[in-house]
Amino acid sequence: MATTQLTASSISAKGFASFEGLRSTSNVKVASFASLKQNNRSFRGLVVKAATVVSPKYTSLKPLGDRVLVKIKTAEEKTTSGIILPTSAQSKPQGGEVVAVGEGRTIGKTTVEVSIKNGTQVLYSRYAGTELEFDGSKHLILKEDDIVGILETDDIKDLQPLNDRVLIKVAEAEEKTSGGLFLSEAAKEKPSIGTVVAVGPGPLDEEGKRKAPSISTGNTVLYSKYAGNDFKGADGSEYITLRASDVIAVLP
Repeated sequence: MATTQLTASSISAKGFASFEGLRSTSNVKVASFASLKQNNRSFRGLVVKAATVVSPKYTSLKPLGDRVLVKIKTAEEKTTSGIILPTSAQSKPQGGEVVAVGEGRTIGKTTVEVSIKNGTQVLYSRYAGTELEFDGSKHLILKEDDIVGILETDDIKDLQPLNDRVLIKVAEAEEKTSGGLFLSEAAKEKPSIGTVVAVGPGPLDEEGKRKAPSISTGNTVLYSKYAGNDFKGADGSEYITLRASDVIAVLP
């Protein structure tokens, strides 16, 4: 979803319920407008989300529990063919480098440490965590369970899923109807079938032990239509990462 960048100097606070503490240097992301009328200054339904700015005097940050601090990867400014993208067209990154981890969490009588180490390149769920402006860079602090997997290359097919996540290569959309008619690109329905490429180690049970997932690499599966996060591979193939519980059935 595209966002509009505004600063306090470009909008008037008059007409808003409250903008306490907003400075001219604060970046404000306007996520959506339910209603916008310029003449009578009506801003009903305005949703504002801003990154938390950490004061420069703090040079380190220690996450608590099973939280992880990730330095967000910079958005791509060019296409693969070298065309420079405008800011509005640059896709929001979903990956970055782990720079700090918490001490872990307690399950029953067992303390489970965070399984990811500093320096690991990871992908995380879209819209997860809290965004921070910290140490001169954008960071995200989120729970370990919001991390989809480890990705040390630039190709999604190399993803190593974590916990109960699975990586699926999406089947190609049908080009013909059952009656033999060719479908246009707009009429092709997004498939909910694919082949499992990689499987995580499984979720933790009540005793803090891993529970093996019920699906395996190579399975052809049917999954929930609106689940997971979509990615495009280096070869143009479509992939999706989702939880094992979002897999509905294994197809023979």
